[in-house]
Amino acid sequence: MKFHYAGKYSGNPDDIPCLDHEPGAVQFKEAKDPKQLSGIMTIISVAIIFFFFILSCIRARDVVFSYAGVFLYLLTIIPHELLHAICFKDDVYMFHDLKHGMVFMAGPERMSKGHFIFKCLLPSIVLGPFIIFWINPKLTVLATLGMLGIATAAGDFYNVRNALRQVPKGARIYQHKYETFWYMPEK
Repeated sequence: MKFHYAGKYSGNPDDIPCLDHEPGAVQFKEAKDPKQLSGIMTIISVAIIFFFFILSCIRARDVVFSYAGVFLYLLTIIPHELLHAICFKDDVYMFHDLKHGMVFMAGPERMSKGHFIFKCLLPSIVLGPFIIFWINPKLTVLATLGMLGIATAAGDFYNVRNALRQVPKGARIYQHKYETFWYMPEK
């Protein structure tokens, strides 16, 4: 992996490094407009936080919220993206747009369906402490950290869902600007 800090994202998709399209590539069926996609991710995130908050309160038999958990979550935003980055073999670019609460990686690389799913889920696997809270409900800091971490991975879960539902076995996946595509490689 060759990491490149690309700086502040301008909002122009043409600034995101990408490769040319593969012949016969099929675009994921997903929201086309970034604002619409952002709205979908917000709804999913709020639903996840609500769901895990209710579960946490039931498990702890009390209201579960920790400012320390929020602070720790903020410290995991960059490591979350770096965990995505290590899944790339070639160049990967980190962008940020703090005004809109965005930090993201872009890598012009084709990968297998399994590799793509692993790339999407790795940060949630490594940084997902919610299960530890479930074992020991006194660790409310981990409940808050876990709720926020899982909620902000909504886009990753959306990509996994799309890959599982839309991409046939043996296909390769790549991202092109905001969109994700799959294609069947020639044998």
